[in-house]
Order: sequence, then C-alpha cells, then structure tokens
Amino acid sequence: MRALSISILIAVCAATAACGSHGDGGEQHLPTINERISNENSDFPELKRLDHAVDSFLQQWLIEGASLAIMRGDSLVYAKGYGWADKEAGKPMQPGTKLRLASVSKLITATGIVRMLEDSLLTLQTPVFGPDGILSDYSYKDKNYNLISIEHLLRHQGGFSIRGGDPLFQTKTMMYLWGLEEPPTGEQITENLLKRKLSFTPGSGQMYSNFGYLLLSQCIEKVSGLPYEEYIQKEVLQKAGCTDFHLAGNYEKDRLKGESKYYVQPNDELVPAIDKPDSVVRCYGGNDIRALSGAGAWVGSTVELARFVASIDARPEVKDIISRESVDLMTSGFSLDIYPLGWVECNEEGRWTRTGSFSGTCALIRLYPDGECWIMVTNTSSWRGYRFAKNIAGLFKKLRARFSGRLPKQNLFEL
Repeated sequence: MRALSISILIAVCAATAACGSHGDGGEQHLPTINERISNENSDFPELKRLDHAVDSFLQQWLIEGASLAIMRGDSLVYAKGYGWADKEAGKPMQPGTKLRLASVSKLITATGIVRMLEDSLLTLQTPVFGPDGILSDYSYKDKNYNLISIEHLLRHQGGFSIRGGDPLFQTKTMMYLWGLEEPPTGEQITENLLKRKLSFTPGSGQMYSNFGYLLLSQCIEKVSGLPYEEYIQKEVLQKAGCTDFHLAGNYEKDRLKGESKYYVQPNDELVPAIDKPDSVVRCYGGNDIRALSGAGAWVGSTVELARFVASIDARPEVKDIISRESVDLMTSGFSLDIYPLGWVECNEEGRWTRTGSFSGTCALIRLYPDGECWIMVTNTSSWRGYRFAKNIAGLFKKLRARFSGRLPKQNLFEL
C-alpha cells in the first residue's frame, strides 16, 4: 500500500511540474497532508466494526459529521471522516476536512508562548501589565493587575471570573453596555474588562478563562511584532509540518476551502446575530468566534492536529518543535488546583487531554501512556455542551479495548 501511495504521489508531483506555474512565476502546488490522505487509506475490512461503532455514536447524538485520527508512537495509523462535511451538498467528511477546534486552540497558543520562552523573548514570570509589562499601554484601577504574569494566564490563575457568564460569548451584551455599534475588537474587549476588579489575587486560585488566552494572543503579537495568526503559523504550525491551519470566520460565507459546514441540534433556537439585527443559527453569527483568537478560533484537520501533537509530545519518531524540558513544563501539574500549560489535564499516569467546544463543534485530544493518541472533532454541537467531550472519551475507551490490537501498521504521514 505504501509503495502504491508513493507512486501516486510521484505521479501527482510530475503532473504538477508538467503544468508549470500558470505563466506568472507562481510556485508549483504540491499536495498537502489534507489533500493526500482520504478515507480510502483507512478502509480495512477488519475495522468495519470500528466504523460502525463510530457511525452509531454519531447517530445516537444527532451529529452530522466527525473526523477521527489515531496515532501510535507518532505514526498516523488511522484517519477517517464519518457522516457529512456538508449534508446539503452531499459532501462526505474526509480526514483532511478542516473543522473549528474551539479551545484546542489554547494548546496551540501555549506552544507559541513556550517557543518564545525558548527564544528568550519572555519568561513565565514576565509581567503582563504595568510599566514593565508586555501590555503596558492599558490602564486600570485595580493594582492587582500588576501581579499577573504569563504563567498565571497559561494556568488560568489571572484572577478573572466567569461567574456572570463568559464575556467572550456575550458580544451583544458587551456592545450594549459599552455603547458599541459593532462587535468589539480584542483591544476594546481588554480595555473594558480591565475596568472590572479581579475576583481573586493572581496566583492564589484558578478559574478557566478564555479572556486570559486572548491576552496571551495579544502578548504574542506585542513581543513578536507580527499578527498572532502569522506568528503561530510561521513559528509553530509550519515547523510542525502543518500548513493548513487558519483562524475561523463567523458566518457560513466565511468558510475556508475544504472546511466543514457546521450544525446545531434540531431543537436549537435562533439567536440574535452579533453584528446585524437578524436572527441566526447559533453556530453562524451567534458568537464572535474570530474575536476569540488564540483562545478558540483555530480551524484545522484532525490529521494536521495529530501531526502537531506528535511535534510536542517528547516521542522520538517525529522531531519535536520544543525541547524535552519544555514538554515537561507544559505537562506538569497533576492536581485539580493547577492547570497544565495549554492542556486541560495531564495526570500522573501520563494521560494528556485537551478538549474544546462551542456551538457547532466539539473536539477531544487524548494521548495515552501507551503512546496511542486519539483525536475526534465533530461539526455538530451536542445538547451536553462541553460535557460531550466525556462521551467521546467514553467512546475512545470502548474502541481502544476492542480495536487497539487491530489497528494497521502504517504511517499515513509518509504518504
């Protein structure tokens, strides 16, 4: 199979070379990993029951489509799309279909910060605010903001509260309270939220905070001098071999080439659009996803996401983009009282987890101590919200028990 795939790739490259550069001096296009891998590469008769179990799971939860990628020891051994990427157009999900990754984006942002640590551009103790802080231009009255460090933001210990609701998912409310006619920019969000007092002294507790990772995105921009998306693509994703990650748009018209369509549950009510007087399906204009930036705006495929994980896991098969010491730094913290860096859980047994969800998607990365990594991203949100990741984790547990020993000995990264 591998020899045949290599022959096909050579033929494609030869055809591309023969076509030239369209006469304008442009670069020749070589197939990306998203284009090279298809459902047929993981079509094995002995794993039909695995496919049936995934299909049944999606039907049970009214999920239109999902993408699954499985690695073993940094080799991509299985990658498949299930259901529809675009039901109305009759387009099936493929392993290379791009999907909104929600809070999985935080793992990407944290890796960007760690890259800056290694390049001596900042430290974990670097202040975020104040005269010596990275974001020194902002003003506030609560002097506890001077205590916030980069590490506090990474570990959700900055002192920000979501008890009244997550402000990054309350765009209409923010516009009303702040007298805005358009959705606020990241800078406007920060300027206004800094008028609030912190809920606790930075470092003395923790509360999950999308706003904290929005601030990290701004820190990356300020330190690098580049837009957040450009820096992460150049210094993180491309170095990991991932060329097709992008920040999401809010509406269906903003879909990227190769990106899935998104769906909600049948009984989900229409909501006010963030930037016009219309009512919309919640996953298309109900939230300002683009404004989440490094907290939740990335779009990518499960196969490229697997490649990214393989580049930050300290395994030898794929060269990491960060040092072993940095991997240990990101995955330390085996307590409910402290978050790891970017990951949402890293337990003492060596199991690492990252989840993500909002309207229209749910994502789970689970890297196991035995070297297997299972990744699933859906294009439909569940009525369980972020808790649906636990149901996906339960599916992984059942599938691993039945099929781990039957997974093929192949590496789709090498196609």
